[in-house]
Amino acid sequence: MKREPAWRLFATEYNDATMEIKGGGEKIPSYVVTPLGSKVNRVFITGVLTDVENVSESGEYVRAHLSDPTGVFTIYSGQYQQEATTKLMSIEVPAFVALIGKVRTYEPEEGSLYVSVRPELVREVNAEARDRWIIETCWSTKQRITAMNEAMKLTQPNMYDLRKLGYSKELSEGIVAALKKYGTIDVSKYTTLIREALQYIAPAKETFDDIQKNEKLEMQERKKETKKEQKKQVKKQKEPEETKEKDTEAIVLETIQALEGEEGAAWDIIVENCKKKGLDENTIEEALTSLMDKGFIYEPVLGTIKTT
Repeated sequence: MKREPAWRLFATEYNDATMEIKGGGEKIPSYVVTPLGSKVNRVFITGVLTDVENVSESGEYVRAHLSDPTGVFTIYSGQYQQEATTKLMSIEVPAFVALIGKVRTYEPEEGSLYVSVRPELVREVNAEARDRWIIETCWSTKQRITAMNEAMKLTQPNMYDLRKLGYSKELSEGIVAALKKYGTIDVSKYTTLIREALQYIAPAKETFDDIQKNEKLEMQERKKETKKEQKKQVKKQKEPEETKEKDTEAIVLETIQALEGEEGAAWDIIVENCKKKGLDENTIEEALTSLMDKGFIYEPVLGTIKTT
């Protein structure tokens, strides 16, 4: 089973979610769908850890809060996440923290859904890492806003048309599900969040206008890449699945080797460079997970990959 991608999203978007897609078994993941169409099983969040408290007599279950420029994530960690629990309890708050975790939901009554995060990995970081996460999350949020606006222009929003526009399978599925659940989405609320988040770190950082300009360029590039990929698929003959998998992993590994320095290569940059070589995001994620499982690469710091 492939590892679910860790979504970068702000606390407000996550906490606005009232839709859950429950898995049908132990190996079938559950998801939370946000109003912007994030179909989330795992998250990558960074902010200020403001408090950690024991909520059980044994002291093996803790509740913590992590604040970003838009709101607060609630985190619950227990004996089954012992490493993360121990790390949370050892941090002297307030502190900048990066966290990867799975979605957690609580439904006290029908129609009322509360979301939190169950941590898998917790690391203390510096202010620069926090600021970089804010910029990257602004970028990801703007992509979802653009995709949602495109979807709301369609007479019948559907995955096929969104995929033709170059959006990923996960985002396309999430947007269609979000529109069915939430109806017309007020995207202006999340546009305002982006502005406030960027102003929070520094005026000198990337501006909202920069993001809009870059988004247009990316959309044009994505459409070009989609057309190229469609042409390749027409010409390409079927290959054995095992051969394709090996070729994909070789491309991803070569890309990492070309990009990494002493500190490794950023996950997002690896993905973008692999996309330029004709791979889609799902395939890249699967290859990275496989290479990590085989011991060819590892993740020394959250979001950074190095070869062994």
